[in-house]
Amino acid sequence: METTFTLIAILLYFAAMLAIGFYASRKNNDLDDYMLAGRRLPPFVAALSAGASDMSGWLLLGLPGAIYAFGLVEAWIAVGLTIGAWLNWKFIAPRLRAYTEVSRNSITIPSFLENRFRDRRHLLRIVAGAIVLVYFTFYVSSGMVAGGKFFESSFGSTYLAGMLLVAGVTLVYTLFGGFLGASLTDVAQGLLMLAALIAVPLVALINIGGWGEMVDSIRAADAALGEGGDRLSFFANATWVGIVSALAWGLGYFGQPHIIVRFMALRSAKDAVAGRRIGIAWMALCAFGAVMTALVGIAYFQAHPELTLDDPETVFLLLSQILFHPFVAGLVLAAVLAAVMSTISSQLIVCSSALVEDLYKLFGRKANARTELWLGRSGVILVAVIAILIALDPESSVLELVAFAWAGFGASFGPIVILSLFWKGFNTWGALSSLVVGAVIVFWWGNMPDEAWGGTFALYEIVPGFVLAAIVGTVVSLATRRPRDPATAEANAEISAEFDEAVAVAKGKEYAAPVS
Repeated sequence: METTFTLIAILLYFAAMLAIGFYASRKNNDLDDYMLAGRRLPPFVAALSAGASDMSGWLLLGLPGAIYAFGLVEAWIAVGLTIGAWLNWKFIAPRLRAYTEVSRNSITIPSFLENRFRDRRHLLRIVAGAIVLVYFTFYVSSGMVAGGKFFESSFGSTYLAGMLLVAGVTLVYTLFGGFLGASLTDVAQGLLMLAALIAVPLVALINIGGWGEMVDSIRAADAALGEGGDRLSFFANATWVGIVSALAWGLGYFGQPHIIVRFMALRSAKDAVAGRRIGIAWMALCAFGAVMTALVGIAYFQAHPELTLDDPETVFLLLSQILFHPFVAGLVLAAVLAAVMSTISSQLIVCSSALVEDLYKLFGRKANARTELWLGRSGVILVAVIAILIALDPESSVLELVAFAWAGFGASFGPIVILSLFWKGFNTWGALSSLVVGAVIVFWWGNMPDEAWGGTFALYEIVPGFVLAAIVGTVVSLATRRPRDPATAEANAEISAEFDEAVAVAKGKEYAAPVS
């Protein structure tokens, strides 16, 4: 009977996601609608969509599990991510929203880079589109694997059945709803995640007798370990490399296509202010809930020695099953699915845009609005099928790549996005070199043993990748900035005027074109 209640909650969640997807499908009339919701996204939707598509299962499983096992020293990553998200909303969102529209109405990051630099060779668009397509196909696959393992561990189903169910439901509402469908389902999923991350630690805290009892129980649990650890300390057993590496996760935000595309979909650059406030409030509350879940979990299982927690990453799930009615526990389990599926749907849309907007249309293919819409949907199906084939093996080695995919995107696209928006002199060759250096450094650094060069490689690979990519992009741009022919000089003048217009629009000012 308990399993029945839980399954009913999960099925209701699936039904709600499908209903939202079909509703959104009625709003899609062309490729711009399908890929960017016609740039009509309210700040509330954009903020929660960016947060939900970013956090995935890490917020509900990985972070509580790490803090449960090692203490608050693991919370530095949440601090770094929150700071990075705030900086992203504050400085990148308004300019990217303005610039992508001013620059020939670019609807993807690769197309924006080509338009921004007037890259007639299409090198930036091809390289950037290929990187997006390859990395996100792996990302989508990893989400499907997580869904399969979720059903396998929670309900005793086969891995394949669980994986196909999660993949199928996510594919259907993304296929028809497009970017708007993914964004609206993200809102529902984000609210569900927030509610679960507030309810679970709050009920558990009341159950154990309050804050004082929780702290005393944690100290008793630490003393029982006999290792001299202090899980209430942010610095116990910490190293400067570890803290810097954790904080450096925030650098990744500037280069995540599935997050910053939400900025491009805002109704206007002014909406970034409200989006920042809503998004960071959501993120801070969710991160605090995840931290509290771990701390309360330590105290709860210390007070109930008859209970065992074999895997720290299941502390959130186990507490929900112990403390709530099976139907409510099912909704909490749905929150975990929401975290996984919201990320999959966002990445499917980005992959589809890379296929259609950045590669297919690059070769001069012309089609009417309806045909382009179905091409976008075909792209979603193609990427999903490839990801499913990869995910058929739950132990597939591609999952190792996902561990540093965040760093790969952050170091490859992050410096390019920042320099493109804030430096008029940044050029095609600087952007291309930065893109390549960021990707190569992350791949090389991430595959080196940590102990090499006296432990230097223990530093998170996004740090050297991001810094070196930014330096190389700057140096190469300065070295190649002189126009060598009238056509180049004319293009540079056009780029300069467009840059000034984008800055003015981002600030909400009227742009006065220079008199020639």
